[in-house]
Amino acid sequence: MSTDSRPASEAGAQAPTADAALAEPAPDAMPSGTAGTAAPRSNLRRNIVLLIAAVLIFDIAAAIFVPPFPKGQPGEQISGIGDLIMANLEFPAPEIVWQPALPAGEEHPALPILGFSISFTNSLFTMWLVMAVLLIVFGIAGRMLKPIPGRFQNAVEFIWESLENWAISLGGPDARRHIPLFAAFFIFILFSNWSGLVPFFGRLGLPIELAGQHIELGLRAPTSDVNVTIGLALVAFFYFHYQGFRHLGVRGYLGKFFVFTGFRHGIATGFIDLFVGLIEFLLEFIKPITLAMRLFGNIFGGEVALGVITALTIALIPAAMLLLEGLLNFVQALIFSTLMLMYTIIAVESHHDDELAAPEFADVPEGNMAPALSSMGVTTH
Repeated sequence: MSTDSRPASEAGAQAPTADAALAEPAPDAMPSGTAGTAAPRSNLRRNIVLLIAAVLIFDIAAAIFVPPFPKGQPGEQISGIGDLIMANLEFPAPEIVWQPALPAGEEHPALPILGFSISFTNSLFTMWLVMAVLLIVFGIAGRMLKPIPGRFQNAVEFIWESLENWAISLGGPDARRHIPLFAAFFIFILFSNWSGLVPFFGRLGLPIELAGQHIELGLRAPTSDVNVTIGLALVAFFYFHYQGFRHLGVRGYLGKFFVFTGFRHGIATGFIDLFVGLIEFLLEFIKPITLAMRLFGNIFGGEVALGVITALTIALIPAAMLLLEGLLNFVQALIFSTLMLMYTIIAVESHHDDELAAPEFADVPEGNMAPALSSMGVTTH
């Protein structure tokens, strides 16, 4: 029963009802940040809508003022979607930018996908450009080392420490001596992959005069050329085999593949060990092929997919695919450099290292997920 002695009309005018109190909370009772989150969300939606509208307007303006034309035929009208697709595609064989002049009446043969030719290609030019940029950037970083690092030095040190931690986590302390080459492979391949995602790459021609010849310097991602990826794979191939011979000697390293100790346990065992070792020896020559073709296939295939989708859709979908392709390019650079590192670590290890390390961990279960059986009072035989 209410104890308020005021009239009902006065009490009702001054005291809010329970429903009104629930429906209209006091300003002090509103959670903090509620009013502040509505504005950023509305601004984000407005910016996204404006960005989509700007892209559509840009596409329409480009189609009107800079109409597309068939590849190699500027000024001509396209005859169908096929012309748009071909205009955005690069063939596997690189385009020749410059070749030595030949006598009158002779022509240079077409450059194959993989071959030897004294020529200057668009992928080679881009590779030199990427190398020059990286050498300048890291050269400046090396000369700007300070006890109290700035943002640029922090960024470079973060990249190096991340790669160093990754390599040591996979290969242990012995991987430290191979980190410089591992980091060089990763950074060079990563920026070579990303260079193909920069606008105008593969479409921009810079007309210049060289040795009396008119040439056009085109731009193409170096790793989309199989000649470049095979060159990188051969460098890795010779490096990890050199490290194997250097650490184990000629006899010790070849003894990993040509195993004759199995004949001590019988002729059949000896022939089986010898056959398995021969297969492993032949597989060593497959490693550079798989390294090269994996990198080339993923980078070139990604550019083909981007070219086709760009021709078939507006810029929004290709822009989203650029982000995905950038992530895949990062993964491919990490895979190539990591495989090079692991091949090197495997090459410098001998079979005796595994045999000597095995007894130390004989009582440790697989994965080291439980205590040793001997610590629980269980006797193993």
